[in-house]
Amino acid sequence: MRRRLLNPWMFRAYLVGRLPLAAAAGLRLRRLDETGCDVWLPGGWRTRNPFASTYFAAQAMAAEMSTGAPASVVVASAPASVAFILRGIRATFTKRIVGGSLFTFDDVAGLRAAVDRAASGPEEQAYTGHSTGRTAEGEVAAEFDVTWSFKRRR
Repeated sequence: MRRRLLNPWMFRAYLVGRLPLAAAAGLRLRRLDETGCDVWLPGGWRTRNPFASTYFAAQAMAAEMSTGAPASVVVASAPASVAFILRGIRATFTKRIVGGSLFTFDDVAGLRAAVDRAASGPEEQAYTGHSTGRTAEGEVAAEFDVTWSFKRRR
């Protein structure tokens, strides 16, 4: 699963087929490993709002993907079939993003623990991942808390 997501052509095909808005926005996976995930959100006309900065919904898409891509990989390798769904998203915007930005999630270990708990029992497990959006210059511009729910399938 990780290899397919990191292959640029397969990732684009996946986005076009499953997440066309993310494909239209131009989201790109920069890193997806055992520790975290980086998602690049390009600037420009596709992600710009009327105030010439990056639209909040495009930022939310990148933050969700930075936590959701590792969740997909972890769920695919779980010992039991686990379903997951987005339950909530909370954001704080501290700086305008003009141009490209990078959204980073660095707690795959915590995510894996929630999936393992869900795979081993009947109870739903919630996990909130923290994604930080940085400008192209590296300044923190937005912080997202993305809550996922994991549950073992019958």
